Amino acid sequence: MKIEQVIEQYLNELKSIKRYSPNTVKSYKEDLLGFENFCDENQKNDIGSISNKFIKHYLMYLNELGLDKRSIARKLASLRGLFKYAFQREILESNPSLQISNPKLDRKLPEVVPLESILKIYSLADEAEEHPILIKIIFELLYGCALRVSELCGINYVDLEFKNKVIKIRGKGNKERFVPVGDKTLEIIKTYITWRKNITGTNAFIVNIKGERIYPRYVHRLVHKYLGKVSDIKKKSPHVLRHTAATHMLDRGADIRAVKEILGHENLSTTQIYTHVSIERLKSTYKKAHPKS
Repeated sequence: MKIEQVIEQYLNELKSIKRYSPNTVKSYKEDLLGFENFCDENQKNDIGSISNKFIKHYLMYLNELGLDKRSIARKLASLRGLFKYAFQREILESNPSLQISNPKLDRKLPEVVPLESILKIYSLADEAEEHPILIKIIFELLYGCALRVSELCGINYVDLEFKNKVIKIRGKGNKERFVPVGDKTLEIIKTYITWRKNITGTNAFIVNIKGERIYPRYVHRLVHKYLGKVSDIKKKSPHVLRHTAATHMLDRGADIRAVKEILGHENLSTTQIYTHVSIERLKSTYKKAHPKS
């Protein structure tokens, strides 16, 4: 079977059956079309002609293009998914992507914003041209509930459970989880609801001044703007607030398994990177403050 046909079938399964998010499907498509183009250039149009050696050749080609190891590992993960699908559907007699190791990644610890800087944003919000409570609710949920930007934008009004002090969140793959909401966050939510009460005709919880559901690009712009006012970190994205929340929880003695559930991670190993951040922060504090350092 032609590789382009298998890719099309596989992407349809990710979209229709596995219910992957549009952004995830788009990433898989870009990765797989890149591989398809490489196959065309090397006259490998049939998926049955792809060998383990050829996939390694493709990875070497990506390395020569100057792609970083993380990007190559992601593209390899997309290929593994494709060939596993083809093998399970008996399109292939064997899986050529088996026994291909991931490139060794240089561990990059996520950057963290100090709590004082985050609190300063709330003061800046009071002087903003945008409505202050809209800025505050966005930062409060991204940091206070450690949400992904897509999760924040996807919250509906009915997802709030004031009695139980939780919000129902739809994470990756539409998996639902309940995230606890602290009393300080609840105060900001209630103030926001008072501002929002005249907006009708939408299920969206967080809306802009036009009454429309906020979208990721809007949140990225807002977060980049205000993090730039209080911090000199390189990456000023909403995800930094999620990293910061996880690190601050572990700094204060939170159980790592509880943090895993709050973040909605599939594997504990994904959450464990934040323990490294906390250790590095402890070392830094020790060096700065301890007379014996």
